[in-house]
Amino acid sequence: MGFMLPKEYKLKKDNDFKKVFKNGRYKQGDIIKIKFFKNNLTISRFAFLVGLKISKKATKRNNIRRILEESVRLKFKQIKSGFDIVVIVSPDILNKKYQEIEKDLINLFQKSNLLVEE
Repeated sequence: MGFMLPKEYKLKKDNDFKKVFKNGRYKQGDIIKIKFFKNNLTISRFAFLVGLKISKKATKRNNIRRILEESVRLKFKQIKSGFDIVVIVSPDILNKKYQEIEKDLINLFQKSNLLVEE
Protein backbone atom coordinates (compact mmCIF):
# COMPACT_ATOMS: atom_id res chain seq x y z
CA MET A 1 0.00 0.00 0.00
CA GLY A 2 1.11 3.55 -0.70
CA PHE A 3 0.94 6.70 1.34
CA MET A 4 -2.17 7.75 3.24
CA LEU A 5 -4.47 10.62 2.29
CA PRO A 6 -3.11 14.04 3.27
CA LYS A 7 -4.74 15.66 6.31
CA GLU A 8 -6.63 18.31 4.34
CA TYR A 9 -8.56 15.57 2.51
CA LYS A 10 -9.91 14.08 5.73
CA LEU A 11 -13.26 15.04 7.17
CA LYS A 12 -12.72 15.77 10.86
CA LYS A 13 -15.08 18.39 12.29
CA ASP A 14 -18.29 17.36 14.02
CA ASN A 15 -20.21 20.13 12.22
CA ASP A 16 -19.13 18.79 8.83
CA PHE A 17 -20.29 15.28 9.76
CA LYS A 18 -23.64 16.67 10.89
CA LYS A 19 -24.11 18.46 7.55
CA VAL A 20 -23.37 15.30 5.60
CA PHE A 21 -25.67 13.12 7.69
CA LYS A 22 -28.50 15.66 7.81
CA ASN A 23 -28.46 16.95 4.22
CA GLY A 24 -26.35 14.46 2.28
CA ARG A 25 -27.39 11.95 -0.35
CA TYR A 26 -27.06 8.23 0.34
CA LYS A 27 -26.04 5.24 -1.78
CA GLN A 28 -25.65 1.63 -0.70
CA GLY A 29 -23.57 -1.16 -2.18
CA ASP A 30 -23.16 -4.77 -1.10
CA ILE A 31 -20.82 -4.08 1.81
CA ILE A 32 -20.37 -0.30 1.82
CA LYS A 33 -22.65 2.73 2.13
CA ILE A 34 -21.70 6.30 1.33
CA LYS A 35 -23.24 9.61 2.34
CA PHE A 36 -22.06 12.64 0.41
CA PHE A 37 -22.78 16.36 0.37
CA LYS A 38 -21.48 19.29 -1.68
CA ASN A 39 -18.98 21.25 0.44
CA ASN A 40 -18.29 24.35 -1.73
CA LEU A 41 -14.54 23.78 -1.42
CA THR A 42 -12.02 23.07 -4.16
CA ILE A 43 -11.27 19.65 -2.64
CA SER A 44 -13.22 16.58 -1.61
CA ARG A 45 -12.86 15.36 1.96
CA PHE A 46 -13.34 11.80 3.18
CA ALA A 47 -14.19 9.97 6.39
CA PHE A 48 -14.21 6.22 6.90
CA LEU A 49 -16.51 4.88 9.61
CA VAL A 50 -15.66 1.40 10.83
CA GLY A 51 -17.55 0.86 14.08
CA LEU A 52 -17.24 -1.60 16.92
CA LYS A 53 -19.99 -3.72 15.32
CA ILE A 54 -17.47 -4.62 12.62
CA SER A 55 -14.88 -5.92 15.08
CA LYS A 56 -13.98 -5.37 18.70
CA LYS A 57 -10.31 -5.43 17.69
CA ALA A 58 -8.87 -2.06 16.71
CA THR A 59 -6.29 -3.74 14.47
CA LYS A 60 -9.02 -5.22 12.25
CA ARG A 61 -10.96 -1.94 12.14
CA ASN A 62 -7.79 0.00 11.28
CA ASN A 63 -6.89 -2.51 8.57
CA ILE A 64 -10.32 -2.06 6.94
CA ARG A 65 -9.96 1.72 7.22
CA ARG A 66 -6.55 1.53 5.51
CA ILE A 67 -7.95 -0.61 2.70
CA LEU A 68 -10.75 1.92 2.10
CA GLU A 69 -8.33 4.84 2.25
CA GLU A 70 -5.98 3.15 -0.20
CA SER A 71 -8.88 2.49 -2.61
CA VAL A 72 -9.78 6.18 -2.49
CA ARG A 73 -6.14 7.21 -2.89
CA LEU A 74 -5.74 5.12 -6.04
CA LYS A 75 -8.83 6.69 -7.64
CA PHE A 76 -8.28 10.12 -6.11
CA LYS A 77 -7.62 12.00 -9.36
CA GLN A 78 -10.87 10.63 -10.84
CA ILE A 79 -13.08 11.63 -7.89
CA LYS A 80 -14.87 14.95 -8.36
CA SER A 81 -13.79 17.74 -6.06
CA GLY A 82 -16.12 19.75 -3.85
CA PHE A 83 -17.75 16.94 -1.84
CA ASP A 84 -17.66 15.67 1.71
CA ILE A 85 -17.91 11.88 1.53
CA VAL A 86 -18.49 9.53 4.47
CA VAL A 87 -17.83 5.84 3.81
CA ILE A 88 -19.65 3.45 6.17
CA VAL A 89 -19.02 -0.30 6.21
CA SER A 90 -21.23 -3.26 7.11
CA PRO A 91 -20.02 -6.28 9.13
CA ASP A 92 -19.97 -8.38 5.91
CA ILE A 93 -16.74 -6.59 4.98
CA LEU A 94 -14.73 -8.95 7.20
CA ASN A 95 -15.24 -11.85 4.74
CA LYS A 96 -14.27 -9.84 1.66
CA LYS A 97 -10.98 -9.53 -0.19
CA TYR A 98 -9.32 -6.21 -1.01
CA GLN A 99 -10.45 -6.36 -4.66
CA GLU A 100 -14.10 -6.88 -3.69
CA ILE A 101 -14.02 -3.98 -1.25
CA GLU A 102 -12.37 -1.68 -3.79
CA LYS A 103 -14.83 -2.71 -6.53
CA ASP A 104 -17.86 -2.03 -4.29
CA LEU A 105 -16.52 1.39 -3.31
CA ILE A 106 -15.74 2.42 -6.90
CA ASN A 107 -19.18 1.20 -8.07
CA LEU A 108 -20.78 3.40 -5.42
CA PHE A 109 -18.76 6.40 -6.59
CA GLN A 110 -19.94 5.72 -10.16
CA LYS A 111 -23.61 5.30 -9.12
CA SER A 112 -23.37 8.54 -7.15
CA ASN A 113 -21.88 10.40 -10.11
CA LEU A 114 -18.79 11.28 -8.06
CA LEU A 115 -16.26 10.21 -10.69
CA VAL A 116 -15.01 12.53 -13.41
CA GLU A 117 -15.85 11.36 -16.93
CA GLU A 118 -12.71 10.17 -18.72
